[in-house]
Amino acid sequence: MKKQVVVIHGGDTFDTHEEYLEFLRDYMVDLDKLRGKRWGVSLQDDLGDDFDVILIKMPCKDNAKYSEWKLWFEKYIPLFNDEVILVGHSLGGIFLAKYLSENKFPKKLRGAFLVSAPYDDETQDSLGDFRLERSLEQLKNQVTDIYLYHSKDDDVVRFADFESYKKELPNAHAEAFEDRGHINQEKFPELIRDIKKVFA
Repeated sequence: MKKQVVVIHGGDTFDTHEEYLEFLRDYMVDLDKLRGKRWGVSLQDDLGDDFDVILIKMPCKDNAKYSEWKLWFEKYIPLFNDEVILVGHSLGGIFLAKYLSENKFPKKLRGAFLVSAPYDDETQDSLGDFRLERSLEQLKNQVTDIYLYHSKDDDVVRFADFESYKKELPNAHAEAFEDRGHINQEKFPELIRDIKKVFA
């Protein structure tokens, strides 16, 4: 049986519909960003044939609601194998942290990887209903290996959020970068290395 890796992408949240409309009005379209590949797309090739990478397209990523993402994610859970690895980037990272801190996952989790994930903090831009409302104790109890990645020059999610995760998840493997921004590059060799290490 192939080793499953499930990836949850990022997104944006807004407190009001008017704020969302303002975002759409002010958004500057960048065709280079649309053309660029990100590591999630190349993950299957980079991990190889022993792995099955599942990229879940979550609903309404530009105006995300936790309640909607939770409903959608739970449709996929029956298709996961035991020993599944969950990877969340940005809003996908806090989604996994919140979901696993509030819910008993019905399958055995081999690992959770949080990449550039925001943390519940009053100075953070709006996280809407993605805000963490419980400690991460249940997440720690459900996951064999937790990995955290963040770059000091991230201009989307503050590096202080990485420090908050490290404090609450002291046994997590944490790796900080100097110049990866929001970790949207085409390749992510450290993630490949660590996923393979979990299954070694």
